[in-house]
Amino acid sequence: MEILKTLSRRIIMSCLVGVAFFTTFQTISGVSASGIQDWMYQKMSESTKDTEINIAKHMTYKKTSFSRRSLPSYQTNELSMSYEVVESNPLPLEEAVDWTKYPSNKVVATGYTAGFESTGKRPDHPSYGITYSGVQVRRDLYSTIAADPTVYPIGSVLFIPGYGYGVVADTGSAIKGNRIDLYYESVRDVYDKWGKQELEVFLVRKGEGRISEEEFMALNEAEAVQVFREQLID
Repeated sequence: MEILKTLSRRIIMSCLVGVAFFTTFQTISGVSASGIQDWMYQKMSESTKDTEINIAKHMTYKKTSFSRRSLPSYQTNELSMSYEVVESNPLPLEEAVDWTKYPSNKVVATGYTAGFESTGKRPDHPSYGITYSGVQVRRDLYSTIAADPTVYPIGSVLFIPGYGYGVVADTGSAIKGNRIDLYYESVRDVYDKWGKQELEVFLVRKGEGRISEEEFMALNEAEAVQVFREQLID
């Protein structure tokens, strides 16, 4: 019986303290008892919203940080012009690049065709127009040229002033040492556009002994060099 009386007194005291707290709070703040519940709910909602915003910011930061780490660092391909050069400085190819940064060599350059006069093959020959490397001859932004593979291995990329980019894809019995042969589509083009010249050429990339049609296609389709197409292919 005594225990029940003690418990009842504690409950009554707790209720009186609660009433006194809410009465004091209402007197000071002017907020009704029913408004206290709304006020507490609002504060809890704001706290929850702030927490969600902070979590969202944190996740966005983590996602951005991860994305930046995941992107590979951009490296300019030496076999094609940079977009910055092309867009801001559309000069002739000879002037658009500082060619002095590449190894150079003085060579004697002549021209050749796929025809009988250069290769001894006629159009009905099964390997007509096929170079030593196996790729088709072409005059393009990157053209097939012949060289001594002990000087310029197959796949080497040269810049030849007045001609453009040449990729070593062919050889020739008379092409030894510092001699190169530049592909043209006709004998008239050889004589009218080139002939025989002694000049300095620049080694953009040394080959590894091979070149494929796919690689040639990729070089000639690179967007960054298309601005020079009219300069080199006329």
